Amino acid sequence: MRVTDLARRADTTTETVRHYTDLGLLAPRRNSHNGYREYGAEDLRRLRFALKARSLGFTLSDVSELMSASGAGQTPCPRVRDLIETRLGEVEERIQELQALSQRMRQAMAAWENTPDRHLADGRVCGLIDSFERIGEEVAPVVRDHRENMTSTPIRG
Repeated sequence: MRVTDLARRADTTTETVRHYTDLGLLAPRRNSHNGYREYGAEDLRRLRFALKARSLGFTLSDVSELMSASGAGQTPCPRVRDLIETRLGEVEERIQELQALSQRMRQAMAAWENTPDRHLADGRVCGLIDSFERIGEEVAPVVRDHRENMTSTPIRG
């Protein structure tokens, strides 16, 4: 089957199929007549496995490691248990951080509700944010640890 057929059968995008192929997670053969990639049942099985693993929080590196172990005749299940336990701890920690951030954002919105917008001639950027400097130490770890998730442009500071 071709890329579009495989993507449709696995309920994913052709971009995902191509990306996973480029990473070596899928191993299509080349059709000698037209040069197209031809995927088989094993590729569909591996793709579905990768998608399920991703939905459980495994990285593509994890997926590659697990597939390699399985291909070498080893069971990757003990590693799966270790990885998911680690990921669960990370997710729960991130949830707590996001809940704390959400609370600070709500506090800021409430505090700013009746605060007028004004240009500051003293070089400050925004008085609203400057008014929250007193909690800056609380905000800094969350922002520092998760900058990539908050913006596509790196934060310098």
